[in-house]
Amino acid sequence: MTQVYLGIGSNIERETSIRDGLAALKSSYGQLQISPVYESKAYGFEGDDFYNLVVSFETDIDIDGIEKQLKEIERQSGRRQSDSSYCPRTLDIDLLLFGDLVCDKHELPRVDITEYAFVLKPLCDLAPDLLHPVEKKTMSELWNSFNNPDQGINKIQQDFNL
Repeated sequence: MTQVYLGIGSNIERETSIRDGLAALKSSYGQLQISPVYESKAYGFEGDDFYNLVVSFETDIDIDGIEKQLKEIERQSGRRQSDSSYCPRTLDIDLLLFGDLVCDKHELPRVDITEYAFVLKPLCDLAPDLLHPVEKKTMSELWNSFNNPDQGINKIQQDFNL
C-alpha cells in the first residue's frame, strides 16, 4: 500500500465543492485523514478566497490510475480541463506525494509543498514528521523555516470529516 497526499482547494461554492470532492475520494479510497482547513487569497488572479486542505489515504492503485480518478472527480465538480491554473475553480485536487516517489513525469513531489503556505501548513498539520523525499526534512522542519509573509493563510473552523 502506498501513502498518498493530496492538496485540495476551492473558491467556488467552497463548502459544497470540497464536501462533494471528499465524498468522492472516500468512495474511491476509503478512510481519509483530513487536515484543518485554511483560507487564503487567490494566487495569480483576482478572485474569491480559497479554502485549502490536505488529505491522505493508503491505496494499492497505481499513480496513473490515481491521476485519472482525480481528474474525473474535478470534472464531476464542474471543472473543465481547459481551465487555466490561475482561475476560479469549484475543485482543484493536486497529487502532492505518492509514497516517497520522486518523478519528473508526474511532477512528484509537487513543488507547491515548499512554495505555498496553503499547501505546506495543512500538510504539516496532518503529517508533521513526514520526510520530504527531496529536501530530506520533515514537514514540520520545512514549515518552521518557511518565510513568505505575503502568503497569509487563516485557519478556519470548518469540519469536513465525513
